[in-house]
Amino acid sequence: MIDVTIENFEQEVIAASMTQPVLVDFWAPWCGPCKAIGPILEKLETAYGGAFKLAKINSDDEQQLAGAFGIRSIPTVILLKNGQPVDGFQGALPEGQVREFLDKHVQALPPEEEEVVEEAPVSDPAIQLEQLQHAVATDPSNDDARFSYVKALLLGGRVDDARRAFEPAAGKAVAIRKLDALARWFDAIDFERQAKLPELDAKIAANKRDFQARFDRARVLLAQQQWTAAMDELLEILMRDKAWSEELARKTYVAILELIEPPKPKVADGVIPPDDPVVATYRRRLSSVVLS
Repeated sequence: MIDVTIENFEQEVIAASMTQPVLVDFWAPWCGPCKAIGPILEKLETAYGGAFKLAKINSDDEQQLAGAFGIRSIPTVILLKNGQPVDGFQGALPEGQVREFLDKHVQALPPEEEEVVEEAPVSDPAIQLEQLQHAVATDPSNDDARFSYVKALLLGGRVDDARRAFEPAAGKAVAIRKLDALARWFDAIDFERQAKLPELDAKIAANKRDFQARFDRARVLLAQQQWTAAMDELLEILMRDKAWSEELARKTYVAILELIEPPKPKVADGVIPPDDPVVATYRRRLSSVVLS
C-alpha cells in the first residue's frame, strides 16, 4: 500500500499500472465507511500476493486528483490497467464482494516468486543475442526472454529470424503486453513496405482529423524505429479523439513504450530504480491526455 499525492501520482499509479493493476482508494480521515473498507483492501493486497497494487488518495488533500477522476462520494475505489480506469465501485462493500470485484480483473499469485531469466549485463550485442537465444532454447515458455530476443533481432534488422523466433508465442500476444508490442511492430514493418509517406503527409495537411492517415504515418515511423516521432503522431490522434478505432492509438502508444523501455538497473533492496527519461516523459504526456 502506498499513499499517493499529485507529486507521485504519475509514477505510482499511471506508470505502475502499465505492468500491474493498480487499485486506487479515494478516502478522507472523517469518512466512517472509508475506515471500514480501508483495512479490507490492505488485507486483500497481501492475500492476492502482489497481483495488484493498492494506492490510497486522500480526497481532501488531493482535490485535483479527485476532480480528475470525477469523485463525488467516498469511499470510491477505481482499478487501473495500462494507464486507464477499467472498473470501480463506491461504498464500503463487504470483503466477499470486494473479492468478487477483484476476481473479475486480477488473479491471486502464489507467494513464491517466479524465477525469471535476466538479461546479462554485457556490452557486446553478439554475446547478448547468443545468451538470449540460449535462454529461449532452454525454456521456450519464458516470454520475457523471447521478447528480449525477438526485439534484439528486430533492432539488428534480422526481420525473418525475428519472425521465426516470435512464431511459437504469437498466439499469446492478445494476453501478454510485451508480445502484443512485438506483434504491432511486425504489423508496422509489413505496412511500411507498401506505404507512401508523402501521400500520408498530404492527407494530413488537407485534413488534420484524418486519423487513419495519422495512424498509418505512425506505423511507418514505428517500422523505421523512429519511436518518439511515432508517439508524437499518435498523441495528435489522442488529443482529438481518445477512443478512435477502439483506442487503437493509445494501445499502439503503450506498445511503443513497452518496446523502448530499457531493462531496469539493479539497485539495493528498497530503492526504486530510476526511470528512463524518454519513457518517463512520454508516459506523462499520455497520462495528461488520458486524464484531460
